[in-house]
Amino acid sequence: MSLRFSLTMMVVDDMTVSRCLVEQALDEIGIKKVQYENSAEVALRKLASNPVHLVLSDFNMPGMDGLSLLEALRMNRSTQRIGFILMTGRASKEIITRGHSLGMNNFISKPFSTLGLKVCIEKVVGAL
Repeated sequence: MSLRFSLTMMVVDDMTVSRCLVEQALDEIGIKKVQYENSAEVALRKLASNPVHLVLSDFNMPGMDGLSLLEALRMNRSTQRIGFILMTGRASKEIITRGHSLGMNNFISKPFSTLGLKVCIEKVVGAL
């Protein structure tokens, strides 16, 4: 069975349009086991009780941003091994460096293509 059928993901983005674009791309890739959250705080609570294989999180969100979510995931024993991809419209050197120091597995710049997202995910989890 292909990994795309068993992979569990959570997408965290406060913008409805962005979540819908990611949902469309993941659907085209064939990844179906996806949860969507509009808040990093809610995502963190849900992930602590029900971890997934991979989190795809926006960077710029009100309250807890994507890198703060990553840091919290890495500090929790039940979530520390979850794969993490950061999505950002401004992939500055500082953001990427901080992400890597916190254990970010990969990042993708917005806007992105379906193929670009697929390649980004495969660099973390392997061939889909």
